[in-house]
Amino acid sequence: MQHTAFLFLIPILFVFTLVGLSMGAKRLLGIRIGKIRAAIGGTVGVLATMQIIAVMGPSSHRPAMTSVQVGCGVLVTMLFLAVSEVLLPSSVLSDIVRLPGMMRRRVARTRRYAELSAIAMRNGLSPSLRGLARAGAKGSVEGRRHSARQLRMALEEAGATFVKLGQMLSTRYDLLPTEYIEEFSRLHHQATAEPWERVREVLVQELDIDPEKVFADFDREPLAAGSMAQVHRARLAGGQEIAVKVQRPGAELVVERDLDILLRIGRKLEEHTSWAQSLGLCDLINGFAVSLHEELDFRTEARNMTAIATGAVESGATSALRMPQVYEEYSTGRVLTLEWLDGVPLTSIGDALAERDLDGAALAQQLMECVLEQIMLGGVFHADPHPGNVLLLSNGELGLLDFGSVGRLDRTMRSALRDLLLAIHRNDPTALSDALLEVVDRPEQIDERLLERSLGRFMARHLGAGGKPNREIFSELFLLVARHDLTVPPEIAATFRALATVEGTVERLVPDFDIVAQARAFAAARVQDQMSYGRIKASLMEEAISLTSVMRRLPRRVDRISSALEGGRLGVQIRLLADERDRRFLRGLVHDVLLSFIGGIIALVGAVLLSIDSKPTIIGSVSLSQLIGYNMLVISCILVLRVVFSITRSRG
Repeated sequence: MQHTAFLFLIPILFVFTLVGLSMGAKRLLGIRIGKIRAAIGGTVGVLATMQIIAVMGPSSHRPAMTSVQVGCGVLVTMLFLAVSEVLLPSSVLSDIVRLPGMMRRRVARTRRYAELSAIAMRNGLSPSLRGLARAGAKGSVEGRRHSARQLRMALEEAGATFVKLGQMLSTRYDLLPTEYIEEFSRLHHQATAEPWERVREVLVQELDIDPEKVFADFDREPLAAGSMAQVHRARLAGGQEIAVKVQRPGAELVVERDLDILLRIGRKLEEHTSWAQSLGLCDLINGFAVSLHEELDFRTEARNMTAIATGAVESGATSALRMPQVYEEYSTGRVLTLEWLDGVPLTSIGDALAERDLDGAALAQQLMECVLEQIMLGGVFHADPHPGNVLLLSNGELGLLDFGSVGRLDRTMRSALRDLLLAIHRNDPTALSDALLEVVDRPEQIDERLLERSLGRFMARHLGAGGKPNREIFSELFLLVARHDLTVPPEIAATFRALATVEGTVERLVPDFDIVAQARAFAAARVQDQMSYGRIKASLMEEAISLTSVMRRLPRRVDRISSALEGGRLGVQIRLLADERDRRFLRGLVHDVLLSFIGGIIALVGAVLLSIDSKPTIIGSVSLSQLIGYNMLVISCILVLRVVFSITRSRG
């Protein structure tokens, strides 16, 4: 019976020792390892300990030698983990574990690469990419226009992710030649509708209830179908007419796959082409990926609508367009339920204005003022007000749809943008230069006099007598900015893109609508409004309140400074190591130095103790001092190994 119990305890003792050795070695090395590596390391340590016990002979069974044996086992386990981590890092090991999934993704990516390569070859993109340089690229206009057309057709054929990339690039007047901007502005993508069965699956998954119990009626044929979502008309049980936007099944996986390919292509192009480096292509793609992920979450669109409506109320906007109400209880990340707006998009307006005796000029004025108020006052604006997103409602008003893409401007940026438009209104190149430098990301060195002269020539050409400014003024301005190595922030580029888009929209209502004159007049009116007695008084009161606490402390601080100056006690304090990264580096350095020093001292003391032949002996010929020396040498080796591994990892 005792023999059976002993046999039962052996595996438990083995597992306990294995876990103890692996956990101890991991903590001493200061690394994170997986369960498989920990089990292998612990097994190696146990086997090494057993071998050491066998080599030491009968004297090894005495309790006094246990510390040496365990220490040697820990040392062997640490050595195994350190060497295996250097030769096969945990990141590589985790990749090996995920290898089947990685292979499946690689096969899918390779198949997609083949599709994109075939699309590129069909559209002759190899030569066209050479002309895709920063704004102001050399070459014939006709050649760039032909290349841009080829690239636009290839993007449309490649799918929604690439179409949206082109639409984002169409806002970057400062980066691309005008011909590419014009072509990318025409990008659109219409996909085949998903069958009702798959749409119903998404509705059940997201709403957690059968659609028949939520909707009294649901049109199974979509009103519009894109590559990421499609829109159906429906009616709630209460009788409310609604529009239901449903994300396509698998849309997120398709976007992730294409974004991964885009990033890989971007890195390769930046390595081998100058135009990709000048564009900062990888940064552009990363920013695009962030915005596309937001667009995939329909809750973001709902929040955008709330933000625009709130901004209009708080800013006192007077020209807000009708926006659909969001039914939040029937909306999720993949389903968006909106109020149905009865009307026709401006793309299909035809002769509706004349038939219904509507004033197109008044509607155009209202739309333009609404966008300008969103930009200048609210700070959150619809970034893509194209004719398909603007409805002429049955009651003669205008409605706004699709808030998946919005722009945001902080108060400082809005103020600088207002100053820029006011400078254009006053035809003042000096003020325009100052406002422009507040808007763009300026380099360390810039010739402001040369920039001011260039802006003066620009204003004389476009805003002088006989000049008729239009939306091309924005692309010309961005082209001038690019020549002076200034970079326009994405939010400002989106602002001017929205203004250029809304001009094309209002032209559906009134041909030859002067958007520049409207923007100039709006900026001037806002400045004039700010200069009214009531606004000036309110601004002064706000500033006075914010300065009250500062002014109250100022006399006391001036007195302290003057007293310190008079007594020769005035000094300047400089905080060393204020950055956490510097403190972390210094802590690590001191830690390694101390461990090395302590390990060296322990090894030296251990060597001295081993050289002493003293009494009494406790295990054969091994004295107590020698036993302590052996333990100190083991501890020294553990400390030194920790330092060496730390240095090796930091260099790796």
